[in-house]
Amino acid sequence: MHQILLLSSLWLLAAPPISSIFQRPTGSPAPPHLQYLLEPIHTTVHTQRGATATLPCVLRALPSNYRVKWSKVEPANYRENIIIITNGLYHKNYGPLSPRVSLRHSHRYDASLTITDVALEDEGRYRCQLVNGLEDESISLTLHLEGVVFPYQPSNGRYKFNYHEAKRACEQQDSRLATYQQLYKAWTEGLDWCNAGWILDGTVHYPIINSREPCGGRLLLPGVRTYGARDKQKDRFDAFCFTSALQGSQVYFIRGHLNFKEAGQACRNHGAAMAKVGQLYSAWKFSQLDRCDGGWLADGSVRYPIATPRQRCGGLPDPGVRSFGFPSKELRTYGTYCFAGK
Repeated sequence: MHQILLLSSLWLLAAPPISSIFQRPTGSPAPPHLQYLLEPIHTTVHTQRGATATLPCVLRALPSNYRVKWSKVEPANYRENIIIITNGLYHKNYGPLSPRVSLRHSHRYDASLTITDVALEDEGRYRCQLVNGLEDESISLTLHLEGVVFPYQPSNGRYKFNYHEAKRACEQQDSRLATYQQLYKAWTEGLDWCNAGWILDGTVHYPIINSREPCGGRLLLPGVRTYGARDKQKDRFDAFCFTSALQGSQVYFIRGHLNFKEAGQACRNHGAAMAKVGQLYSAWKFSQLDRCDGGWLADGSVRYPIATPRQRCGGLPDPGVRSFGFPSKELRTYGTYCFAGK
């Protein structure tokens, strides 16, 4: 169900107005049917961070003097960035994806795109276009990473980030700014947060499950509430970050009464590093990490993950990552959460 909601949101983002979908202007031709490209059986490819994923694009015949062009729609600016172009014999890679993409070429009609070491920023909509004079045609596919969205604010309080600072803050926590579709999906899964935050396209939102006075009032229905597009330099909010599980990684807890510096050394003694906020959320979401113990994280915050809510672990009824904020780094009260990568 969540996948359906996410796909619906992705479609709506790029869709024309509803009236234009159901009412074709008189005399206008129907959209051309695919002649050379095969319609994919599945338009969404599910993968994990660090894995290898292939987006299918197969021709039923080879027209003369054709090219196949792969591009990606970037949600931050809605532009299509070219990834690779081939004429069947030669190909050229473009852009930041260039070192990690290739054509599968399992047979002469195969123009499928393979992405290695899938990263967070690879999620999104891709287009395989056959360029063949006046007979151009294309198919759209979605690469989907199962992930988790979390709100983030710095140690000096809420509403401190402009857009660019929010973007950097998420990246420093092993995540990236969430898309609207990712935030919407997180809301359907229970994310309830009163502070507004930046997302990837430069708009500002906050998701509300339980309507209440400090969060727009009791009379407003639950939903993802929006401030719309804001000034990326001047306006300041929190951030909504998105992260995903990384194959072969592990987050674990070291017990002790450690200050921040000692916590970092304890992780290094185990050949690991202090976990980042995104890594803790990922372990909570995908590995069901559940501990009542507060632990230092790399940003200086103290948090603990609860997969099974219980009275003596914060008393809140819902699962989540609880926070003690940013205590003094000299305080010797907490253990630490460590991250061991692949």
